[in-house]
Amino acid sequence: MIDVSAVRSDFPILDREVNGHPLVYLDNGASAQKPLPVISAINHAYHNEYANVHRGLHYLSNAMTDKYEQVRETIRTFIGASHGEEIIYTTGSTEGINLVAYSWAMPRMIAGDEIILSVMEHHANVVPWHFLRERKGVVLKWVEPDENGNLHPARVLEAISSKTALIAITQTSNVTGSVVDVDEIGREARTRGIPVLVDASQSAVHGKIDVARMNVDFLVFTGHKLYGPTASGALYVRRERLAEFQPFQGGGDMIEEVTRDYVTYAKPPRKLEAGTPPIVQMIGLGAAIDYVSDLGMDNISAYERKLTEYASKRLQKLDWLHVHGRPEKRAAIFSFNLEGGAHPHDISTILDQQGIAVRAGHHCAQPMMEFLGVTATCRASFAVYNTIEEIDALIDGLHVCRKLFA
Repeated sequence: MIDVSAVRSDFPILDREVNGHPLVYLDNGASAQKPLPVISAINHAYHNEYANVHRGLHYLSNAMTDKYEQVRETIRTFIGASHGEEIIYTTGSTEGINLVAYSWAMPRMIAGDEIILSVMEHHANVVPWHFLRERKGVVLKWVEPDENGNLHPARVLEAISSKTALIAITQTSNVTGSVVDVDEIGREARTRGIPVLVDASQSAVHGKIDVARMNVDFLVFTGHKLYGPTASGALYVRRERLAEFQPFQGGGDMIEEVTRDYVTYAKPPRKLEAGTPPIVQMIGLGAAIDYVSDLGMDNISAYERKLTEYASKRLQKLDWLHVHGRPEKRAAIFSFNLEGGAHPHDISTILDQQGIAVRAGHHCAQPMMEFLGVTATCRASFAVYNTIEEIDALIDGLHVCRKLFA
């Protein structure tokens, strides 16, 4: 199990105060804080090791290349991929999904082809497909969760038609925390020959990822939600799909030969990784994955499940608070509104005065806001370093908000 006191000691920012109160950081769904091993790995790389990768013959370049490429193996193991070439380095989930949209879907899809999405998707898994709708005439087919926020695989599978070209689905809603059974979707879609993309931005930090078990063709996750640095992340592409990708960014490092008359491309993954990459950021991501792997993803899941159950019980007792969604399986994410119409921005501001950091807005999920019938919510999202006492502080803070806005 998790020793939360020991974990908290790894995150120096948690010792600070905000507005005269101990920091209670509950905005992890937007971005998680960074542990000392990640901070140290980044500092060490800049202080002692930095050089560009792949292109130099000198000691520092070779050493940095080896360290940078080792992260690919770390990611491969972390998500259960079979081959290192299936791991494409990205700056995060947004770039990963755009890479699939431009390099794989754009050359292959034609007018009338259908992409199945859920209304729970983050804009990163919506806007690139709108680009294809605008430019190629692709049709977006939307699937809704039930009244409790559960997105049943059957609803996704029922949307399949003879024109379905892709299913692009989140594994965990960044609004309600609802966890989707992507294994069942992937298994059935594979039997029908339909590619599946999974957005694991919110799920990779909360539990084990296994792309083989999921039967997916593409999966993205982002480093900064996984206790790693910004501008780090990865796209998994099933080996059999790699040959179907055309590079959409051209430049250094993704070529074999360039002449006046033609260009030949490097083999994947470098074919899809143009230019000088986010070298130190990826080293930081490797350190973050090592950190959570040492804690144990099963241990993290078990501890966060306790936090989720406790938070759910306490929040549901506030009959003047509307918590959106009661999914059968949820991650440690809760969105809510105060009865009476207080704006989430005002609630967030009052909580901030008490040192409590939550998110307020549409969370880059406007189709989901429309489904819920609101324009914005407050969101509290928990991490492995959060505590029962911090949930109690959130509840106390919400009582203060009620008194102010009643």
